[in-house]
Amino acid sequence: MACNVNVVHQAAMASAIGQPNKPSQRPNASLSAPSNSKPKSCCKLLLSSQSSFISGFSPSRPQTLTPFRSSRAQNFPVVGSAKAEPLRIMISGAPASGKGTQCQLITQKYGLVHVAAGDLLRAEIASGSENGRRAREYMEQGQLVPDEIVVMMVKERLLQPDSKENGWLLDGYPRSSSQAIALKELGFKPDLFILLEVPEEILVERVVGRRLDPITGKIYHLKYSPPETQEIASRLTQRFDDTEEKVKLRLNTHHQNVEAVLSMYEDITIKVNGSVNKEDVFTQIDSALTRLLDKRQATSESLPA
Repeated sequence: MACNVNVVHQAAMASAIGQPNKPSQRPNASLSAPSNSKPKSCCKLLLSSQSSFISGFSPSRPQTLTPFRSSRAQNFPVVGSAKAEPLRIMISGAPASGKGTQCQLITQKYGLVHVAAGDLLRAEIASGSENGRRAREYMEQGQLVPDEIVVMMVKERLLQPDSKENGWLLDGYPRSSSQAIALKELGFKPDLFILLEVPEEILVERVVGRRLDPITGKIYHLKYSPPETQEIASRLTQRFDDTEEKVKLRLNTHHQNVEAVLSMYEDITIKVNGSVNKEDVFTQIDSALTRLLDKRQATSESLPA
């Protein structure tokens, strides 16, 4: 992305100026400088020239950059951190479509606040609140939790300072047209709606084999990502709604509502093949976010100062 590459190059050049090569600061002993020379003016001229080069530098083809896929992405400058408007992204997909994994990769690179409606609901259930008890009843039947229970929790989270300052990544919400309408009425509109598409037979296999480590919170899969030791394996638990019967109910509910949700965000939706490995899934998403930021940067540069 143009803005990010420019910042990195400018920082590198600025560092070079701030710490010049010491030998180059002394006149060559074998040369005699004219008596009327002005070294300070020369230094100013050199710095001015270097400064002009830095301020005028910009990559000629930012759109050809390869999406960054290293696990060390968090050590790089957060993409888009210098822009005025933070990104607002929604990601959706059926249960076990890989939303959690992709959200982790997106937040590492782009610095967005991850807001998972499912986690908000489960926190209410764990607390034993009235809303949590009601939510559990609906979830056990494979039905959507009523909007009045969820929408206020989501609203409060998106209005917190970190979400407003850094931007947000809303995971698994909205799941129905009524929820999408509620968010719109509250003034929440995404810049991009990401839909992960995975065949149903793969989804069922992913869900049924999924396990949770209650101590670390890490998610395992008995087939694709087994626990490292027998000790960990012995303490793994299965979510109450991660059975084949319940996941099929959830999939039916998802399929019935997803088209209505997509109709609300048709002009900003991208569909991503979620059946490939996680790195290739992220490459598709990263490319879309790169194009979005490039377009935003171009628009910003075209505005009068």
